[in-house]
Amino acid sequence: MILLLESCAVLVIWITFWSLIPRDEWWIRGADFPRLQILALGLVVLVAYLFWDAAWTLSREIILAGLIAAIAYQLKMVLPYTFLWKKQVVQVRPEQSNKNKQISLLVSNVLTPNKKYHLLIEQIQQLMPDVVLTLETDQTWQNELSVIEADYPYQVAVPLDNLYGMHLYSRFKLLDTQVKFILSDEIPSIHTKVILPSGLAVQLCCLHPKPPSPTEAKDSTLRDAELLIVGDQIKDMNDSCIVMGDLNDVAWSRTTRLFQRISGLLDPRVGRHFVNTFHADYPLLRWSLDHIFHSTDFALVDMHRLRHIGSDHFPVYVVLQTDKVFEQLQEELDETQEDHEDAQEAIQEGISKAQKEEKVVTDEIAQSYKPLS
Repeated sequence: MILLLESCAVLVIWITFWSLIPRDEWWIRGADFPRLQILALGLVVLVAYLFWDAAWTLSREIILAGLIAAIAYQLKMVLPYTFLWKKQVVQVRPEQSNKNKQISLLVSNVLTPNKKYHLLIEQIQQLMPDVVLTLETDQTWQNELSVIEADYPYQVAVPLDNLYGMHLYSRFKLLDTQVKFILSDEIPSIHTKVILPSGLAVQLCCLHPKPPSPTEAKDSTLRDAELLIVGDQIKDMNDSCIVMGDLNDVAWSRTTRLFQRISGLLDPRVGRHFVNTFHADYPLLRWSLDHIFHSTDFALVDMHRLRHIGSDHFPVYVVLQTDKVFEQLQEELDETQEDHEDAQEAIQEGISKAQKEEKVVTDEIAQSYKPLS
């Protein structure tokens, strides 16, 4: 039994420190995802290890020290997404509620082969969100979702058969809409302005980069670069902004946290709870892949994960309200010079990789990001 405990302890230690390796290969970056599972295993092993009646040899003490260090690191990464942490986004009090300044958002990765169209349609018709973003939607999904079009006069359709199609439906007017293929002619993103009833224009960026995996991208280089390019562009905007989508990255990853610091956007999950959206079919193997980040002038009205729709992702529903008073109460994360350099380096690597693989890199992007001297 002690051998089994030590093996599990070594596994927890190994995966934890493996995730610290600063490389982009999928078999390294994959260690970012199951931090909750590794933490749970580590805590169980720690309790059993402490109370197991066996001699305390030097090797056992070394393993214990490594296990405690690994658990401490995993806690550091995931605790911000619990009620034990300070909230990054304030809650809108009932007396502050103003419907004209609110926007409700539903994000759903539908899983292209999923045929349970009615389950998502029922949720949309029940909640009537102001904006709906669907991911992995092809022409068939577009046809099935046509029943909601009467309620959503503003639409952006990008039906694709490669698991990266996306559709945007809005009850609010959209302006300056662009479908961009930032680093790959296979991966679209939608960029538009949503006009709230108050008249405020909100910059909306909808993303779905490829995940690092043996069946998708062999590394996270293009995923990281796309997210950081968008974050870097947002940094120079003075507009209200929302970034949402399936980022194929977890909230606590190195790249996502760097994105927050360079963009200045906030995460309403910090200080509240996990919104683990993937994998919908395996309760013990879930983490947060679907995200909604926003500028400091937004506060949170409501946020929750929706019911299973037959996809491998749960939909997410978030209601935000904008007001200058929230901007005064909330602080964006500080960007350091090291953050700036790390982001620029990752962006350059992504552009170089895309050009080498003959993907699409717009002239605007190529000219905007010169190699660091």
